[in-house]
Amino acid sequence: MTSICKRALIFCVLILSFMSQQKSHAEYADVVLNKYSEANDMRPVIFPHWFHRVRFRCKVCHSELGFEMKVGANDINMMKIMDGQYCGMCHNGEIAWNIDRCDLCHSGKPGLKSGIRGGHKTGGPSVW
Repeated sequence: MTSICKRALIFCVLILSFMSQQKSHAEYADVVLNKYSEANDMRPVIFPHWFHRVRFRCKVCHSELGFEMKVGANDINMMKIMDGQYCGMCHNGEIAWNIDRCDLCHSGKPGLKSGIRGGHKTGGPSVW
């Protein structure tokens, strides 16, 4: 095996191991959703905002999918997602993984409060 192949294999193993680790804390600009999660014996949801933002323009989610740009303004629950609203518009098993992988979204440490992680002015555009 050539050194390039070995390096590529090591890189792939590292990426896969990183991807398989459960995220338990929110990073800067992540959105934590815990309005209903813990009340229904689920871990809080950590939505990786910038992971999505580098792939899509703001208008995709905030205009076409109906997410308001204000913390707490979106009443998201699993029934709505299963009905194809909000996250369920893409997480339908065709565009992105289906919602049957609960651990991919419900990955936060118990007790995380809802909101956007970051500086003291991350409440949405009205605060900026």
